[in-house]
Amino acid sequence: MPTTDRDQGAPDAEALLERLSEWPDGHFEGHFEGRRFGVTLHRSADGRRLWLYGEERGGGDFVSANLYRLGSGETLLRPCEMPAEVVAEFVLGFRPDRTR
Repeated sequence: MPTTDRDQGAPDAEALLERLSEWPDGHFEGHFEGRRFGVTLHRSADGRRLWLYGEERGGGDFVSANLYRLGSGETLLRPCEMPAEVVAEFVLGFRPDRTR
């Protein structure tokens, strides 16, 4: 189960941001729960916004979200048309293919 913020029951955006820092920029492939996904990750030039989109290959599943780092240092997770927990499970469970 993903780490959660005790006050709101939401996934810990800092933990997700840390995990995403290990992923490459741009498009790459990998696996989540035994299924293959293509993922695109864009980081803004100032590093304060991440855009994530993942799509199952040969299936209909997808994940989409933005993460924002505010001037206060707080990180906000804003999933696109899905529960934050779905995004958190994907980010914590997805394994990018090795490129080298």
